[in-house]
Amino acid sequence: MLDEVRALLILQDRDRKLIAIAKDLEKLPQDEARAKTKLAGDQAAVAKAHDLVREAELKVKKVELDAETRRTTIKRLKNQQFETRKNEEFQALSHEVVRYEKEVDALETIELEAMEEVDKCRTKLKAAEAALAHTQTLVDEDLASIATRQEQLRTNRDELLAEREKLSVGVDSGLLSLYDRLMRVKNGVAVAPMQAGRCTGCQMKLISSTVMKVQTDKEIVQCEDCGRILYDG
Repeated sequence: MLDEVRALLILQDRDRKLIAIAKDLEKLPQDEARAKTKLAGDQAAVAKAHDLVREAELKVKKVELDAETRRTTIKRLKNQQFETRKNEEFQALSHEVVRYEKEVDALETIELEAMEEVDKCRTKLKAAEAALAHTQTLVDEDLASIATRQEQLRTNRDELLAEREKLSVGVDSGLLSLYDRLMRVKNGVAVAPMQAGRCTGCQMKLISSTVMKVQTDKEIVQCEDCGRILYDG
């Protein structure tokens, strides 16, 4: 194998690793976004539970306010009873007091039921918050892992780039230009082995003269179909 081809194969190995690293780095934001979406369901559940607690508490406050309004009315009616001297008016006021007291009793029952509902909603909220906290822990671990992987990939990339720069110095500029162009247009394979008279890059059968040139190993030979640099594999 020609020294130039051997050098290009080493360079190609580094470049293919760089390509793989670039693809991995490109996917990381998607992985990060995917990890964060795991929180969406639990966050929605917590928000809904918060709303239910708020609604239940507002219902309790409304019932309390209605009951207190009636208690105030009862006090006013009883004061009027003490002030009146007419029996018919006293009896009418008594009926009103009884009616409001029954309403207060009913409201107190509703209030107890509403308070029980508040407790149930708070229990559901705690469960939803616990589920969210658990998911958050898992997501944080995923994000930390992604950040670590990103840092490692960038370190590897920088090391490979530095190594590639050193390797490329020893390659003829014209050959390097050809190699770089092939790497861009041939899916990261610029140098391919010839096997059984075929270019393994495009799988096309090579003409006899090309096969002979590759086998004699005295010059840079390209596949007449895809243009890749060939060596006898």
